[in-house]
Amino acid sequence: MARSGKAAIVLCLDVGFPMSNSAFGEESSLEQAKKVMTKFVQRQVFAESKDEVAVVLFGTGGTRNALASGDQYQNITVHRSLMLPDFDLLEDIQDTIKPGSEQADFLDAIIVCMDLLQNETLGKKYEKRHIELFTDLSSPVSEDQLEIIIANLKKTGISIQFFLPFPGDVDDGGGDTSASERSQMHRNSFPKKALTEQQKEGIHVVRKLMHTLDEEGGLEEIYTFRESLERLSMFKKIERRPMAWPCQLTIGSNLSIRIVAYKSVTEEKVKKIWTVVDAKTLRKDDVQKETVYCLNDDDETEVQKDDTIQGFRYGSDIVPFSKEDEEQMKYKTEAKCFSVLGFSRSSQIQRHYYMGNQVLKVFAAKDDENAAVAFSALVHALDELKVVAIVRYAYDRRCNPQVGVAFPYIKDAYECLIYVQLPYMEDLRQYLFSSLKNNKKCIPTADQLSAVDSLIDSMNLVCEDDDGETFEDLFKPSKIPNPHFQRLYQCLQHKAFHPNEPLPPIEQHILEMLEMPRVVKERCQAPLEKVKALFPLREVGKKKEEKTAQDIFKDNSEDGPKPKKLKIEDEEGSFSIMKLAEGNVTSVGSVNPGEDFRILVRQKNADFKDVSQQLINRIDQFLENKGSRYYMKGINCIRVFREEAIKLSKVQCFNDFLQALKSKVEDKALADFWEIVIQDRISLITKDEAEGSLVTSEEAEKFLAPKEKKNETLPPTDEGGDVDDLVSTIKT
Repeated sequence: MARSGKAAIVLCLDVGFPMSNSAFGEESSLEQAKKVMTKFVQRQVFAESKDEVAVVLFGTGGTRNALASGDQYQNITVHRSLMLPDFDLLEDIQDTIKPGSEQADFLDAIIVCMDLLQNETLGKKYEKRHIELFTDLSSPVSEDQLEIIIANLKKTGISIQFFLPFPGDVDDGGGDTSASERSQMHRNSFPKKALTEQQKEGIHVVRKLMHTLDEEGGLEEIYTFRESLERLSMFKKIERRPMAWPCQLTIGSNLSIRIVAYKSVTEEKVKKIWTVVDAKTLRKDDVQKETVYCLNDDDETEVQKDDTIQGFRYGSDIVPFSKEDEEQMKYKTEAKCFSVLGFSRSSQIQRHYYMGNQVLKVFAAKDDENAAVAFSALVHALDELKVVAIVRYAYDRRCNPQVGVAFPYIKDAYECLIYVQLPYMEDLRQYLFSSLKNNKKCIPTADQLSAVDSLIDSMNLVCEDDDGETFEDLFKPSKIPNPHFQRLYQCLQHKAFHPNEPLPPIEQHILEMLEMPRVVKERCQAPLEKVKALFPLREVGKKKEEKTAQDIFKDNSEDGPKPKKLKIEDEEGSFSIMKLAEGNVTSVGSVNPGEDFRILVRQKNADFKDVSQQLINRIDQFLENKGSRYYMKGINCIRVFREEAIKLSKVQCFNDFLQALKSKVEDKALADFWEIVIQDRISLITKDEAEGSLVTSEEAEKFLAPKEKKNETLPPTDEGGDVDDLVSTIKT
């Protein structure tokens, strides 16, 4: 689990004039090489790699390197010393590096790169030192120092790779078999252009160099530009340093084992490094952000931050909850913890119980023989008995504890415990659905079952080889980079160099990432057609629904499911669910006031006037809060009030309330709420609806009609004070 060390990499690019030559309609070798370099540097930048990169150019008009003297090592330029890759380097590759007017020996360029690596890495720790050389081998080459170069590369441990515009074995039918097979896959995509004698000589030198360095795999380090672009098309993932979490694994009060844990799997998220800048200057310092707190009054009186307190919404009420209360409420953990609470059969821990956003691999502490022996005994015992440990896990004293499962994981190279969080009671969702077996319409036929079985078999992503033992996984999510990251990095890189241009289309390889494998797609066509034939679909006409005021005035900005329409029970209909709750409802609450009102007025010895007053108080609160969400709650309460008043012959009580409500909304500028009342046609109860009413249908219609505006000047209204008490006008 040691951290992989950083590398020192030199990009050595041939910019000699032959590199810029190209046939009509074709891209020059220099442009292809620059594309490969750009892709490589992009991957390093977005992966936040700690590798340092230098750039050496050969074939330049000038000379700038530490070895240049007389006529030695001429036309070779150290363009950039070793440093972390950044967008400046990307701009240099795209804009600053131009075709040269001279030619230079690529072996001399290798010597300059070796010298640069030796001098600039002296006294520093690098796990790897590496040269990547891009050339078309058109420049003259001298083999005089080839043996010396090979000896020094071996001695210093510097590795080298060649990138050419053509396959490395294009001039030789023999050689390394695997390298030949690999290049053969790309051969057909290259223009059939004859190589010059100089290029043939250059290939001979390259093959001799690479084969001498590594007889088995040296020739595999010769790549083509096109092959490299395909490999580098994916942005490299961000490298993470494994952070050890040391702790004590405790079993009871007497057994303790020193352990260390690492994150093995965790959700990777895009860094939140977005910031607000001035649109013209693109500078963050030019934008100042200031937050001001104001009262919701006419003057918008400013309130200091120290005079505010956070609150928790509980129904329609706000419960004040200060930072001190929040700190006091937090669970106090003494320290980090990995304590075994008990053991359970592995079959009892269902796969769908796994939750959380990480998986930990737990090992015995390093260099502790006693811990290693005890930990190994525990892991093997769990494995042999097919049980798992139920663990209490707390990262540190600031974190809430978790309950998780630790199961044994034994490999040839190591053994450990895998920890995954388990759900608490509130995390589980228990749903009850009717069985399909009890519905004769849903029972499939034998042909339908057979067709679905065939479809599943044809879409199997794990293929068995001919020997019956080896399996091939056709779709490996662990090897697929996140398409969101790939697209984001593509767009960021484009905007960095072309700020005024629109974003480019999504690259094809990103679109193909999550496509069904071609083999599976071809294999499942016939079973799919059979399923379509056995499970025909027919279009069902949809009934036209009438729009209500709730649909018209709903708040589209609110998230969450749409509120369900209230189902009104008839006089003798089933009321079983409400009856179950009757014993628990003692007053009209703010969460479901309409249903509370129904339950209370149907109880024995219920005082309709008292319960009505409670409902009216809730309506007052909703109107005070304002907003369509609260308005619709108030409308629902009025509907329920009206229905129950008709059923229980309390007509006058409701009519007096509604008349008082109309006066109130006119005084308090709640015209938008009254518009909903008019839209839903919620008027006075007429004598046609209930015997106790004296209101005619015409009077009920007139009640909802808007008032005509008078020309006389209206006296100013008092907007202060509390909401008027609507109950004062209700007649007993």
